Amino acid sequence: MSITPESVGTLLESSDFGDRLRAVNQIRQLAPAIGFELIQIAMQDTNPRVRYAAVSQLATLGQQDLPHVTTLLRDRLHDDDPDVQAAAADSAGALKLTEVFDELQQLYHTTSEWLVKFSIVATLGELGDQRAFALLEEALQSDNELMQTAAIGSLGELGDDRAIQLLIPFATNPDWQIRYRVVQALAHMQGTIARSTLETLAQDDTEQVAQEALNVLKGG
Repeated sequence: MSITPESVGTLLESSDFGDRLRAVNQIRQLAPAIGFELIQIAMQDTNPRVRYAAVSQLATLGQQDLPHVTTLLRDRLHDDDPDVQAAAADSAGALKLTEVFDELQQLYHTTSEWLVKFSIVATLGELGDQRAFALLEEALQSDNELMQTAAIGSLGELGDDRAIQLLIPFATNPDWQIRYRVVQALAHMQGTIARSTLETLAQDDTEQVAQEALNVLKGG
């Protein structure tokens, strides 16, 4: 049976949430403009798994109408399901919707959900808004290494040289994956301190870290 807008629309109206979830997946096979209209129906679904799948697709379908998508994502950032909130943060970053920065910042400081905080920190680099610096500096002080790693990555994407002094202490972190992420972040920074830190990391005991630092130095 071929997938058509009509068949997907029928599935979206099914009482079986499995059918509705299948419909969201099938939207990927439709023309983007049509998919964008249908995905908005799924975003209002009563089941959070369906809403999550729909909001996640906005990262690609949202280019159809960015002003409207901004409104849609603002709404989903206030969803009562944390997975949906996290997906909304991810999509906002992918679409570089700096208009929702204030909402992301407020949500970070009010939510108790670790996943939501992590998604916001990870997406702020993609968002590319320099206002995120203070929030990322705060996240860097987390006692959770995954959160720290996400903050390091986002600071690198922002490319703000003020981050160099914040990143240097992590260049000697026992976790080689954090040191690796520091190398990637410093690749976006300028100045002698950044370069000297990279030169030190090029001698790292972990081959992946050392090689990445060498690659950055050669590229610079």
